[in-house]
Amino acid sequence: MRDKTQANSAGPGDGLVRAGAIVFFLGALATLVTVAPLFLGTDPFPSIAYAVCMMMGVGFLIAVAGVLRGIAVQRRQAKSAAT
Repeated sequence: MRDKTQANSAGPGDGLVRAGAIVFFLGALATLVTVAPLFLGTDPFPSIAYAVCMMMGVGFLIAVAGVLRGIAVQRRQAKSAAT
């Protein structure tokens, strides 16, 4: 089986996983920026800044969708190879 896989081939869900990771880290950065005024004693950001923090959850869901897509494609390939 090892000889049939390519080292640098991108799977069907890899793009979604990468995009999800980028969105997640942007949301994490927004969370750090939004929470920083609470520790620094300055005025907090407006409510819309807290909504941007939801990008962490959205990024996680995008990455999970990519993983599930990859699993589904591998299952279909295994099923077609078995028959």
